[in-house]
Amino acid sequence: MCDLAPWYGANCAVYGEHENGLNPERLSCGKPGLSFTSSSHRGLALTFIPVAFNRCDPESVEQIHFVTHSLGGILVRYYLAHHELPNIGRVVMLSPPNQGSEVVDKLRNVPGFRLLNGPAGEQLGTDRESLPLQLPGVDFEVGVITGDRTINFINSLLIPGKDDGKVSVERAKLDGMSDFLVTHHTHPFIMRAKDVIRQTLFFLEHGRFKNEKRKTR
Repeated sequence: MCDLAPWYGANCAVYGEHENGLNPERLSCGKPGLSFTSSSHRGLALTFIPVAFNRCDPESVEQIHFVTHSLGGILVRYYLAHHELPNIGRVVMLSPPNQGSEVVDKLRNVPGFRLLNGPAGEQLGTDRESLPLQLPGVDFEVGVITGDRTINFINSLLIPGKDDGKVSVERAKLDGMSDFLVTHHTHPFIMRAKDVIRQTLFFLEHGRFKNEKRKTR
């Protein structure tokens, strides 16, 4: 049985940095009841990211940082490719399909895939229709953390090389990224890992990951 859904959640936390430190305002897209299964990347990005901006009161903060999981990273890339954000700070992406995923290539035509994943999910392949591959590289500070463990062995059979059950280690990489870290975690749970949380906060403060024993670029 193929794992069709939930294929990608889109989680995005926006942090406003005041003189007194970070003020987190979290935004979660792709939850039941939202328009995840019927919206494109553009629709999701333009609907939810401005809401998070407003919660952070962007005119009163020195910088705005993002922490994303999975599709959330693509939404931020899409938004920032089309909208100027003068006080953009740093971005940490957890398990992002920055170069798409072979899972979408293989499962896109399976009955039920579009119903469960919507237009945004269909655009996450590795072919010429891939939205992540159409987006430009980044010119702001981005740290990428991905995993090399899986609990979805069927999906992993479809992915060359090491992967987290959804995205290969290589396809998580992004042109222009500031740092890259591979951890021993899976796609659905990487954001809950204490070492990932620690490294995320370190990057937001220093623009790099902490120099621990790790795999890098």
